[in-house]
Amino acid sequence: MRILLVGHGRMGQLVASLAPSYGATIIGIIDDRSGQRAIADGDFGQVDVAIDFTLPDAVTTNLPQLAARKINVVIGTTGWQAHEAAMREIASKAGIGVLAASNFSLGMNVFQMAVEEASRRFAKHEEFGAWLHESHHIMKKDAPSGTALTLKAGMESAGYTRPIAVSSTRAGSVPGTHTVGFDGPSETIELTHTVRDRAVFARGALTAATWLVGKRGWFSIGDMLKD
Repeated sequence: MRILLVGHGRMGQLVASLAPSYGATIIGIIDDRSGQRAIADGDFGQVDVAIDFTLPDAVTTNLPQLAARKINVVIGTTGWQAHEAAMREIASKAGIGVLAASNFSLGMNVFQMAVEEASRRFAKHEEFGAWLHESHHIMKKDAPSGTALTLKAGMESAGYTRPIAVSSTRAGSVPGTHTVGFDGPSETIELTHTVRDRAVFARGALTAATWLVGKRGWFSIGDMLKD
């Protein structure tokens, strides 16, 4: 698998260091010094898939250039979802495969299912209120996190229509912690997912890249886990 790495911050560097254990070769790196047209004008040879861990504003620049070159892409960047409809249209017209996720942790995606099931059951009991709190390192730009927004949307789609209080903390080097709580008159239930090492996201992205090679369409981690 030949990977074009888009973004060379902490996550990009982790992907690069772990790529050989997935039978992958990093054949090019685009970083913040590469220029606006680095993908369009780059000479990379054959590219099986790109992995994008950049900044929210960069996705709308990167994806059209990747689509023009018919390069499938795994998007691990969050905070760009306001542009998702336009990006989906570009990917569809180009006939490429895109796997976009707010969180590439396998455990988080199972956690999402557990939260949705709990929400489905508590939705029937109006005396229970709900909240969601997430903590990340001080360098994370978007707050609440993309994962928190995905969790909230899942709770709502599961039938929990009452207000869900969402809050965020940015401090230190926290890789990522998400807690969903339900509080009733005499009891509290909390579900928590804690990341101990950011490598979990890089491993998930590499697994997703392996799965995405040769595919067309817009996918989620859930689609990958069904196979």
